[in-house]
Amino acid sequence: MQRKTLATLAQCGPWKSKNGAARVFLKRICPSLSVLRMNLSSSQKSEASGKRAHSEIKNEFPHKIGFIGSGNMAKAIAFSILDSGISSPKHIVASGTTLQHFATWKERGVATTFDNAEVVDFADIVFIAAPPQHFTDVVSSLQKSKLSVDYQKCFVSTMGGKTIKSLEEALSSVVGLKVAPQVIRITPNMPSMIGAGCCIMACDEAGKYTKAVQKILRASGTCEVVPERLMNACAATCGCGPAYLYLVIESLADGAVRAGVSRDLAYRLAAQTVVGAGQMVLKTGKHPGVLKDEICSEGGSTIAGVHALEEGGVRRSFINAVVAATKRAGELGSGK
Repeated sequence: MQRKTLATLAQCGPWKSKNGAARVFLKRICPSLSVLRMNLSSSQKSEASGKRAHSEIKNEFPHKIGFIGSGNMAKAIAFSILDSGISSPKHIVASGTTLQHFATWKERGVATTFDNAEVVDFADIVFIAAPPQHFTDVVSSLQKSKLSVDYQKCFVSTMGGKTIKSLEEALSSVVGLKVAPQVIRITPNMPSMIGAGCCIMACDEAGKYTKAVQKILRASGTCEVVPERLMNACAATCGCGPAYLYLVIESLADGAVRAGVSRDLAYRLAAQTVVGAGQMVLKTGKHPGVLKDEICSEGGSTIAGVHALEEGGVRRSFINAVVAATKRAGELGSGK
Protein backbone atom coordinates (compact mmCIF):
# COMPACT_ATOMS: atom_id res chain seq x y z
CA MET A 1 0.00 0.00 0.00
CA GLN A 2 2.81 2.36 0.91
CA ARG A 3 4.63 1.61 -2.37
CA LYS A 4 1.53 2.44 -4.37
CA THR A 5 1.12 5.68 -2.46
CA LEU A 6 4.74 6.68 -2.99
CA ALA A 7 4.59 5.91 -6.69
CA THR A 8 1.40 7.89 -7.00
CA LEU A 9 2.94 10.82 -5.14
CA ALA A 10 6.10 10.59 -7.23
CA GLN A 11 4.16 10.68 -10.48
CA CYS A 12 2.14 13.66 -9.30
CA GLY A 13 5.25 15.87 -9.31
CA PRO A 14 6.31 18.31 -6.55
CA TRP A 15 4.34 18.40 -3.27
CA LYS A 16 1.67 21.05 -3.76
CA SER A 17 0.62 21.68 -0.17
CA LYS A 18 1.00 25.19 1.16
CA ASN A 19 1.58 23.66 4.60
CA GLY A 20 5.36 23.78 5.18
CA ALA A 21 5.18 21.40 8.16
CA ALA A 22 3.41 18.82 6.06
CA ARG A 23 6.12 18.98 3.42
CA VAL A 24 8.88 18.54 6.02
CA PHE A 25 6.99 15.59 7.53
CA LEU A 26 6.62 13.95 4.14
CA LYS A 27 10.35 14.27 3.43
CA ARG A 28 11.20 12.67 6.80
CA ILE A 29 8.96 9.63 6.36
CA CYS A 30 9.68 9.26 2.62
CA PRO A 31 13.40 9.99 2.14
CA SER A 32 13.38 7.91 -1.03
CA LEU A 33 10.68 9.96 -2.70
CA SER A 34 13.06 12.11 -4.77
CA VAL A 35 15.03 9.04 -5.85
CA LEU A 36 11.82 7.24 -6.76
CA ARG A 37 10.70 10.21 -8.83
CA MET A 38 14.07 10.29 -10.61
CA ASN A 39 13.87 6.57 -11.39
CA LEU A 40 10.35 6.89 -12.73
CA SER A 41 11.40 9.84 -14.85
CA SER A 42 14.36 7.91 -16.27
CA SER A 43 12.14 4.93 -16.99
CA GLN A 44 9.61 7.10 -18.78
CA LYS A 45 12.39 8.74 -20.83
CA SER A 46 13.83 5.34 -21.77
CA GLU A 47 10.41 4.11 -22.82
CA ALA A 48 9.86 7.20 -24.98
CA SER A 49 13.33 6.86 -26.47
CA GLY A 50 12.66 3.24 -27.27
CA LYS A 51 9.42 4.14 -29.01
CA ARG A 52 11.21 6.81 -31.06
CA ALA A 53 13.97 4.37 -32.04
CA HIS A 54 11.41 1.75 -33.05
CA SER A 55 9.56 4.35 -35.11
CA GLU A 56 12.78 5.46 -36.82
CA ILE A 57 13.69 1.87 -37.71
CA LYS A 58 10.17 1.23 -38.98
CA ASN A 59 10.24 4.32 -41.22
CA GLU A 60 13.86 4.02 -42.33
CA PHE A 61 14.52 4.72 -46.02
CA PRO A 62 14.80 1.26 -47.59
CA HIS A 63 17.53 1.98 -50.15
CA LYS A 64 21.25 2.60 -49.92
CA ILE A 65 22.45 5.61 -51.90
CA GLY A 66 25.67 6.20 -53.81
CA PHE A 67 27.27 9.10 -55.65
CA ILE A 68 29.70 8.80 -58.54
CA GLY A 69 31.16 12.27 -58.26
CA SER A 70 31.58 14.20 -55.03
CA GLY A 71 31.33 17.82 -56.14
CA ASN A 72 28.89 20.56 -55.17
CA MET A 73 25.78 19.09 -56.77
CA ALA A 74 26.38 15.64 -55.27
CA LYS A 75 26.91 17.25 -51.87
CA ALA A 76 23.75 19.35 -52.24
CA ILE A 77 21.66 16.22 -52.77
CA ALA A 78 23.45 14.01 -50.24
CA PHE A 79 23.58 16.53 -47.42
CA SER A 80 19.89 17.36 -47.91
CA ILE A 81 19.20 13.65 -47.47
CA LEU A 82 21.07 13.71 -44.17
CA ASP A 83 19.63 17.02 -42.96
CA SER A 84 16.06 15.88 -43.66
CA GLY A 85 16.59 12.58 -41.86
CA ILE A 86 15.65 10.51 -44.93
CA SER A 87 18.75 8.36 -44.49
CA SER A 88 21.88 8.12 -42.36
CA PRO A 89 25.59 8.40 -43.27
CA LYS A 90 26.11 4.64 -42.99
CA HIS A 91 23.75 4.14 -45.93
CA ILE A 92 25.53 6.59 -48.26
CA VAL A 93 28.84 6.38 -50.14
CA ALA A 94 30.56 8.74 -52.59
CA SER A 95 33.41 8.37 -55.06
CA GLY A 96 35.76 11.04 -56.32
CA THR A 97 39.12 11.69 -57.91
CA THR A 98 40.93 13.70 -55.22
CA LEU A 99 41.19 13.63 -51.44
CA GLN A 100 40.32 17.32 -51.38
CA HIS A 101 36.77 16.47 -52.50
CA PHE A 102 36.30 14.05 -49.61
CA ALA A 103 36.88 16.37 -46.65
CA THR A 104 33.31 17.62 -46.20
CA TRP A 105 31.88 14.15 -46.86
CA LYS A 106 33.97 12.67 -44.07
CA GLU A 107 32.88 15.47 -41.75
CA ARG A 108 29.31 14.26 -42.29
CA GLY A 109 30.32 10.65 -41.61
CA VAL A 110 29.90 9.46 -45.21
CA ALA A 111 32.23 6.77 -46.59
CA THR A 112 34.30 7.72 -49.64
CA THR A 113 36.22 5.82 -52.29
CA PHE A 114 38.22 6.31 -55.48
CA ASP A 115 36.54 3.25 -57.03
CA ASN A 116 33.24 3.91 -58.86
CA ALA A 117 32.48 0.19 -58.89
CA GLU A 118 32.41 0.14 -55.09
CA VAL A 119 29.64 2.73 -55.20
CA VAL A 120 27.58 0.63 -57.63
CA ASP A 121 28.23 -2.53 -55.63
CA PHE A 122 27.10 -0.85 -52.39
CA ALA A 123 24.14 1.30 -53.42
CA ASP A 124 20.65 0.60 -54.74
CA ILE A 125 20.29 4.15 -56.09
CA VAL A 126 23.40 5.56 -57.78
CA PHE A 127 23.63 9.24 -58.69
CA ILE A 128 26.01 9.91 -61.59
CA ALA A 129 26.94 13.46 -60.63
CA ALA A 130 29.72 13.99 -63.14
CA PRO A 131 30.08 16.33 -66.14
CA PRO A 132 28.70 14.78 -69.36
CA GLN A 133 32.18 14.93 -70.89
CA HIS A 134 33.34 12.40 -68.27
CA PHE A 135 30.58 9.83 -68.78
CA THR A 136 32.71 7.62 -71.04
CA ASP A 137 35.35 7.45 -68.30
CA VAL A 138 32.69 6.55 -65.72
CA VAL A 139 31.37 3.68 -67.86
CA SER A 140 34.93 2.47 -68.55
CA SER A 141 35.68 2.38 -64.83
CA LEU A 142 32.63 0.17 -64.28
CA GLN A 143 33.41 -2.11 -67.24
CA LYS A 144 36.78 -2.95 -65.70
CA SER A 145 35.22 -3.87 -62.37
CA LYS A 146 34.14 -7.26 -61.07
CA LEU A 147 30.53 -6.49 -60.26
CA SER A 148 28.01 -9.25 -59.62
CA VAL A 149 24.58 -7.66 -59.16
CA ASP A 150 21.52 -9.88 -59.58
CA TYR A 151 18.78 -7.33 -58.73
CA GLN A 152 17.66 -4.09 -60.35
CA LYS A 153 19.55 -0.94 -59.47
CA CYS A 154 18.74 2.65 -60.32
CA PHE A 155 21.08 5.15 -61.96
CA VAL A 156 20.16 8.82 -61.61
CA SER A 157 22.03 11.06 -64.04
CA THR A 158 22.66 14.77 -63.50
CA MET A 159 24.61 14.97 -66.77
CA GLY A 160 23.19 17.67 -69.01
CA GLY A 161 22.00 16.53 -72.43
CA LYS A 162 22.56 12.79 -71.90
CA THR A 163 19.36 10.96 -72.92
CA ILE A 164 17.89 8.05 -71.00
CA LYS A 165 18.36 5.83 -74.05
CA SER A 166 22.06 6.67 -74.36
CA LEU A 167 22.54 6.05 -70.65
CA GLU A 168 20.75 2.69 -70.82
CA GLU A 169 22.82 1.60 -73.81
CA ALA A 170 26.09 2.57 -72.15
CA LEU A 171 25.23 0.96 -68.82
CA SER A 172 24.09 -2.25 -70.54
CA SER A 173 27.74 -2.85 -71.42
CA VAL A 174 28.74 -2.95 -67.76
CA VAL A 175 29.63 -6.55 -66.94
CA GLY A 176 28.02 -7.83 -63.76
CA LEU A 177 24.75 -5.87 -63.93
CA LYS A 178 22.59 -8.93 -64.52
CA VAL A 179 19.30 -6.98 -64.47
CA ALA A 180 18.77 -3.89 -66.64
CA PRO A 181 18.84 -0.86 -64.32
CA GLN A 182 16.18 1.81 -64.08
CA VAL A 183 17.59 5.07 -65.46
CA ILE A 184 16.34 8.47 -64.32
CA ARG A 185 17.50 11.77 -65.72
CA ILE A 186 17.48 14.89 -63.53
CA THR A 187 18.65 18.48 -63.50
CA PRO A 188 18.96 20.05 -60.02
CA ASN A 189 20.05 23.66 -59.59
CA MET A 190 22.42 25.54 -57.30
CA PRO A 191 19.82 26.63 -54.69
CA SER A 192 19.45 22.92 -53.87
CA MET A 193 22.52 23.52 -51.71
CA ILE A 194 20.37 25.52 -49.27
CA GLY A 195 17.17 23.49 -49.59
CA ALA A 196 15.57 25.93 -52.04
CA GLY A 197 16.21 24.02 -55.24
CA CYS A 198 14.10 23.50 -58.33
CA CYS A 199 14.77 20.09 -59.88
CA ILE A 200 13.35 18.50 -63.02
CA MET A 201 13.14 14.77 -63.60
CA ALA A 202 12.42 12.50 -66.58
CA CYS A 203 11.71 8.83 -65.92
CA ASP A 204 9.37 5.90 -66.16
CA GLU A 205 6.81 7.03 -63.58
CA ALA A 206 5.88 3.40 -62.89
CA GLY A 207 9.50 2.43 -62.24
CA LYS A 208 10.53 0.65 -59.06
CA TYR A 209 12.66 3.52 -57.73
CA THR A 210 10.75 6.56 -59.05
CA LYS A 211 8.99 7.53 -55.82
CA ALA A 212 12.12 6.97 -53.75
CA VAL A 213 14.16 9.28 -56.01
CA GLN A 214 11.41 11.92 -55.89
CA LYS A 215 11.52 11.77 -52.10
CA ILE A 216 15.29 12.29 -52.15
CA LEU A 217 15.10 15.26 -54.52
CA ARG A 218 12.27 16.95 -52.64
CA ALA A 219 14.49 17.07 -49.57
CA SER A 220 16.41 19.89 -51.28
CA GLY A 221 13.48 21.79 -52.81
CA THR A 222 10.84 21.11 -55.46
CA CYS A 223 10.87 18.32 -58.04
CA GLU A 224 8.87 18.42 -61.28
CA VAL A 225 8.46 15.36 -63.52
CA VAL A 226 8.59 16.40 -67.19
CA PRO A 227 8.66 14.59 -70.56
CA GLU A 228 12.23 13.86 -71.58
CA ARG A 229 11.85 15.85 -74.81
CA LEU A 230 11.53 18.99 -72.62
CA MET A 231 14.48 18.25 -70.33
CA ASN A 232 17.00 20.47 -72.11
CA ALA A 233 14.59 23.42 -72.29
CA CYS A 234 13.56 23.05 -68.65
CA ALA A 235 17.20 22.69 -67.62
CA ALA A 236 18.02 25.90 -69.51
CA THR A 237 15.32 27.59 -67.43
CA CYS A 238 15.78 26.26 -63.89
CA GLY A 239 19.26 24.74 -64.08
CA CYS A 240 20.88 27.74 -65.75
CA GLY A 241 18.33 30.24 -64.46
CA PRO A 242 20.06 31.08 -61.16
CA ALA A 243 23.04 32.41 -63.14
CA TYR A 244 20.74 34.70 -65.11
CA LEU A 245 19.11 35.93 -61.92
CA TYR A 246 22.47 36.53 -60.25
CA LEU A 247 23.15 38.93 -63.13
CA VAL A 248 19.80 40.58 -62.43
CA ILE A 249 20.60 40.95 -58.73
CA GLU A 250 24.07 42.30 -59.48
CA SER A 251 22.73 44.77 -62.04
CA LEU A 252 19.94 46.01 -59.76
CA ALA A 253 22.49 46.49 -56.99
CA ASP A 254 24.87 48.36 -59.33
CA GLY A 255 22.03 50.69 -60.25
CA ALA A 256 21.31 51.34 -56.59
CA VAL A 257 25.00 52.00 -55.89
CA ARG A 258 25.07 54.43 -58.83
CA ALA A 259 22.17 56.24 -57.16
CA GLY A 260 24.02 56.48 -53.82
CA VAL A 261 23.06 53.31 -51.91
CA SER A 262 25.77 51.35 -50.08
CA ARG A 263 26.74 48.12 -51.82
CA ASP A 264 25.87 45.78 -48.94
CA LEU A 265 22.42 47.29 -48.62
CA ALA A 266 21.96 47.28 -52.39
CA TYR A 267 22.68 43.53 -52.60
CA ARG A 268 20.26 42.76 -49.75
CA LEU A 269 17.50 44.84 -51.32
CA ALA A 270 18.01 43.38 -54.79
CA ALA A 271 18.22 39.75 -53.62
CA GLN A 272 15.14 39.98 -51.40
CA THR A 273 13.23 41.71 -54.19
CA VAL A 274 13.91 38.78 -56.54
CA VAL A 275 12.91 36.27 -53.83
CA GLY A 276 9.73 38.19 -53.04
CA ALA A 277 8.73 38.58 -56.69
CA GLY A 278 9.08 34.83 -57.24
CA GLN A 279 6.98 34.09 -54.16
CA MET A 280 4.27 36.48 -55.39
CA VAL A 281 3.99 34.57 -58.68
CA LEU A 282 3.84 31.20 -56.90
CA LYS A 283 1.49 32.15 -54.08
CA THR A 284 -0.97 34.39 -55.94
CA GLY A 285 -1.09 32.35 -59.14
CA LYS A 286 -1.30 35.59 -61.10
CA HIS A 287 0.40 36.03 -64.47
CA PRO A 288 3.73 37.88 -64.06
CA GLY A 289 2.50 40.49 -66.53
CA VAL A 290 -0.55 41.19 -64.35
CA LEU A 291 1.63 41.63 -61.27
CA LYS A 292 3.93 43.94 -63.24
CA ASP A 293 0.95 46.05 -64.33
CA GLU A 294 -0.24 46.31 -60.71
CA ILE A 295 3.04 48.02 -59.78
CA CYS A 296 3.23 50.32 -62.82
CA SER A 297 1.08 53.37 -62.07
CA GLU A 298 0.43 55.98 -64.75
CA GLY A 299 3.42 58.21 -65.35
CA GLY A 300 5.25 56.67 -62.38
CA SER A 301 8.85 55.71 -61.79
CA THR A 302 8.25 51.95 -62.22
CA ILE A 303 6.87 52.26 -65.75
CA ALA A 304 9.76 54.57 -66.58
CA GLY A 305 12.18 51.85 -65.45
CA VAL A 306 10.29 49.15 -67.37
CA HIS A 307 10.44 51.34 -70.48
CA ALA A 308 14.21 51.61 -70.12
CA LEU A 309 14.52 47.82 -69.82
CA GLU A 310 12.37 47.30 -72.91
CA GLU A 311 14.54 49.71 -74.85
CA GLY A 312 17.52 47.56 -73.88
CA GLY A 313 15.81 44.41 -75.16
CA VAL A 314 15.55 42.69 -71.78
CA ARG A 315 12.87 40.22 -72.89
CA ARG A 316 14.74 39.29 -76.04
CA SER A 317 17.93 38.78 -74.05
CA PHE A 318 16.35 36.36 -71.57
CA ILE A 319 14.54 34.42 -74.30
CA ASN A 320 17.75 34.13 -76.31
CA ALA A 321 19.61 32.95 -73.20
CA VAL A 322 17.19 30.05 -72.67
CA VAL A 323 17.24 29.12 -76.37
CA ALA A 324 21.06 29.19 -76.48
CA ALA A 325 21.38 27.11 -73.30
CA THR A 326 18.87 24.56 -74.62
CA LYS A 327 20.85 24.18 -77.82
CA ARG A 328 24.13 23.80 -75.96
CA ALA A 329 22.67 21.12 -73.66
CA GLY A 330 21.79 19.08 -76.73
CA GLU A 331 25.31 19.51 -78.09
CA LEU A 332 26.86 18.36 -74.82
CA GLY A 333 24.62 15.31 -74.80
CA SER A 334 25.85 14.33 -78.25
CA GLY A 335 29.49 14.74 -77.24
CA LYS A 336 30.21 18.06 -78.96
